[in-house]
Amino acid sequence: MLIRRPHDIKPSEITDRKLYINRRTLIASAGFAAGAAAVGLPVQPREARAAPLASVPSPLSTAEAPTPKNKITTYNNFYEFGTDKGDPAENAGSLKTSPWSVAVEGECAKPATYTLEDIMKGETLEDRVYRHRCVEAWSMVIPWVGFPLANLLKRVEPTGNAKYVAFETLYDPKQMPGQRSSDLTWPYMEGLRMDEAMHPLTLLAVGLYGETLPNQDGAPIRLVVPWKYGFKGIKSIVKIRFQAEQPKTAWNIAAPGEYGFYSNVNPNRDHPRWTQKKERRIDGNSRLGTMIETAMFNGYGDQVASLYSGMDLQKDF
Repeated sequence: MLIRRPHDIKPSEITDRKLYINRRTLIASAGFAAGAAAVGLPVQPREARAAPLASVPSPLSTAEAPTPKNKITTYNNFYEFGTDKGDPAENAGSLKTSPWSVAVEGECAKPATYTLEDIMKGETLEDRVYRHRCVEAWSMVIPWVGFPLANLLKRVEPTGNAKYVAFETLYDPKQMPGQRSSDLTWPYMEGLRMDEAMHPLTLLAVGLYGETLPNQDGAPIRLVVPWKYGFKGIKSIVKIRFQAEQPKTAWNIAAPGEYGFYSNVNPNRDHPRWTQKKERRIDGNSRLGTMIETAMFNGYGDQVASLYSGMDLQKDF
């Protein structure tokens, strides 16, 4: 069962309680805390930034075993730091993630530029173990730490004209050497329909495995939409915009015949260059992972299929 009650969760699936440190220690080590405005700290070496985060288990987690942390943090798509899977871990250490701010614009009552501390204020962080499916037919199970995107969107009060939410990644070729290439149109852009953005599964992640988010995984704040392909999970967000028209998205601009706006996991619609019916689950069992059948909506169909009722999912891909 994908949506699970707290008493269904096995103790082995819950983040080690040793990671739940007190609030004063958290503020001193991580730069921000759940439920409190925090202080910004100077950026530190990559190895020193993975500070524990105070968080609570979420009943929205899958029961599947998480991918080992060393694989989640070394096998990444983050084109801002290179196109090879190992490039982000190699090149992202110099990204300065503190201080950080996110501009909120467009059709909302409270447009402003919010610091990360503003965004985190009052939020209770949750541990959510989600499947992460990449379009190249590989997948992971990642224990994210974050809070519902809907919480932030409600706080800034979108107007009735807001039909979509657009996102942008930081654009800084000095820090992100991959942006000097023409592989994509920069800055990286993504978007969701409002009902997708407000869905309780949609997460703003600030950590994984109970610790602050590593640079190569999208620090300091990124999007996670578990029923969509991984490239919808835009990283290092600096702008959120409410708008009436469907946003442009980076991969749809680059290859519209291959990457649609919705990008829902659909094993019945093959990518033009490979099948989507199976995926290689990167796990601790072998170097290459385990081949498994791909589930519709990445296994979250019971929760999200109603969002697309009446749509042609071959056409609206």
